[in-house]
Amino acid sequence: MQKFRMAVLASTAALAMASCGQNQQAEDTPVVTETTPAIETTNSAEFANVTSDRLRNASATPEEWLTYGFNYAEQRFSPLEQINTENASELGVAWTYNLTTNRGVESTPIVVDGTMYVTSAWSVVHALDAKTGEEKWVYDPGVDRSVGVNACCDVVNRGVAVYEGKIFVGVIDGRLEALDAKTGDVVWSKVTVDQSKPYTITGAPRVVDGRVFIGNGGAELGVRGYISAYDVDTGDMDWRFYTVPNAEKEPDNAASDSAFEKVGNVSWGEEGDWKNSGGGGTVWDSIVYDQVNDLIIFGVGNGSPWNQKFRDPSGKDNLFLSSIVAVKPDTGEYVWHFQTTPGDNWDYTATQTLILADLPLGEEGEARRVVMQAPKNGNFYVLDAASGEYISGNNYVPQNWSSGLDENGRPIELAQARYGDTPFLQTPGPLGGHNWQPMAFNPELNLAYIPAQEVPQAYQTDAQFWENPAIWNTGSDFAAGVPVEPPPEVFKAARAGLKGRLIAWDPIKQEARWSVEHGNAWNGGVLATAGGLVFQGKLDGTFSAYDAATGEEKWTSNLKAGGASGPGTFMIDGEQYVTITTGWGSAFGLAGGFGYDETVPPIVGKVVTYKLGGTGEIPDPELEPMPREPHADVFGDEEMWKDGSVSYARLCAVCHGPFAVSSGVLPDLRWSAIAGDPEAWKSVVIDGNLSSNGMVSFAEVLSEDEAEAIRAYVVKQAHVAKDAESTETE
Repeated sequence: MQKFRMAVLASTAALAMASCGQNQQAEDTPVVTETTPAIETTNSAEFANVTSDRLRNASATPEEWLTYGFNYAEQRFSPLEQINTENASELGVAWTYNLTTNRGVESTPIVVDGTMYVTSAWSVVHALDAKTGEEKWVYDPGVDRSVGVNACCDVVNRGVAVYEGKIFVGVIDGRLEALDAKTGDVVWSKVTVDQSKPYTITGAPRVVDGRVFIGNGGAELGVRGYISAYDVDTGDMDWRFYTVPNAEKEPDNAASDSAFEKVGNVSWGEEGDWKNSGGGGTVWDSIVYDQVNDLIIFGVGNGSPWNQKFRDPSGKDNLFLSSIVAVKPDTGEYVWHFQTTPGDNWDYTATQTLILADLPLGEEGEARRVVMQAPKNGNFYVLDAASGEYISGNNYVPQNWSSGLDENGRPIELAQARYGDTPFLQTPGPLGGHNWQPMAFNPELNLAYIPAQEVPQAYQTDAQFWENPAIWNTGSDFAAGVPVEPPPEVFKAARAGLKGRLIAWDPIKQEARWSVEHGNAWNGGVLATAGGLVFQGKLDGTFSAYDAATGEEKWTSNLKAGGASGPGTFMIDGEQYVTITTGWGSAFGLAGGFGYDETVPPIVGKVVTYKLGGTGEIPDPELEPMPREPHADVFGDEEMWKDGSVSYARLCAVCHGPFAVSSGVLPDLRWSAIAGDPEAWKSVVIDGNLSSNGMVSFAEVLSEDEAEAIRAYVVKQAHVAKDAESTETE
């Protein structure tokens, strides 16, 4: 059983990561689309006029939610207190809005001057009346759906930035666009990546003093990461900071040149796949502005491939992978860095929420400006915001890859974590102890609230890495030891190994103050308020408010869909509202089908907004699950099924789920009619007839015989599932 459980976790948790970076300098010119020139706009001083002063003083106007993390410190703490521990039980639905997507939804709504701006899948932007939910306009960037194959963790988007009458959105295909806040018309559009490479953008832009900052994702597929700054009026690039040196370790004529000359180049060897794939290190999520020290501080993602033996056999630290980096906002000049996971080997990104705060850390309780993070590797870090000096750290979830941190904050690795031909069941796995879901911080209680989880992963070297490379450039074997016919208890054991919790973490003592246990992993982001509350959505569709000091549950509501995004709050006409976007998808939604009740129908994403005394209702799910019946008899033999299982694990499971157990976000191949027809299967898998839906051709990496072996494996899994159901009902 332990062997089976390790194998299941190896083929599941690993398949839902959190993105990354490329090997040659990406041109700041379009590769597929043209740059749209600036046009005349209808914005005016009285419409969405979010100035630098308003952003710097966002906490003074808590009735609005002006930027991704509420303010530049990104504490996600609202001073609003109309809704509090005494009356939270009176919350009810004020309004809902249909986002018309059954893909993952991860955005936190921005609320400015009574208008809410929110994104859904495929980078679609919606402008709504924040009081009523009435639609004002919708902007669809018209993404070629075939780029979805480049999105490691669903075609999600975490939100927009607003500045001087413009809405800024990062588009999944690599564009950064400025929209007129009043009409949704495109003001300018800039391609920020080499679109011939598997880059994506899922993160929310940030704006500081006339510049808009954006990173990208894609390291699971092999790219080189960077962060760029663009002029808000013209879209012209001001500077770019690469997070990995180029293959020749030569200057890029970029802001990062001095950083690589000082510390970066020597941290990489002269051989390895990084010279071809780019090395990873994408800046796919957290970017904060420290206005006290005038620094842009951002998190850097994992290596490409994950397995350092393939990426860089020298075994050096590989800066700036899995690091927190600070630069000057006007030039991109390097100031400091702190690496959370030297020589990253496990997809331990440091792109998770960065929070700025003033903590009483001095001998007499004087405040010290710090930046805090709970990255994937399971440790909570407190750093000096001005210098990057390590102050303290401790593990916030169980972990077995190190024995702790040394005096400089460097992990003391255990030898077995540098995996080889034998699987090593490791926690955290690549989903991390904390993923993209934003944490919050209450400065009145000096507590950070972490949406934490335990999702183990069995890591093992991919023996086919050089001879038969997969699309995903990880160097880790997703199929190792996975049985073709998993007994039902494997899924029960795997589900039992998934844990989630909300942790109130004391960053001064580096310990938990309280913790609330959840029934599964992959729960939502967090909102803290001066009303003494902490709000969090969960995988099971519940949305709850907890006492910020004790963790006591004060209120809960059924969202009728998974609530993974970060909630927000605002006030209009004297009424406080709490809002959250819902929708089942993203990394765990695609690859974690084994981890929940797979009979749940696909869910259309929504914006759900609450207020005291609200009497609205959330509509029931609108889509029906696929009928659970195989469309073909079992065919092939043990050898064919085994070959199919290996190819499936390497190429299909990241989207359609291990063992072909889908989440419902994408079609469950076991019950698809296409799986019952060899010609239809070939037309999709080899000929790419559904590329317009995001299912591209795999002809470059699969022969027709290999594709048919995958079909045999999928059909086999359908009958395994039906047989198990029959046994359970007897």
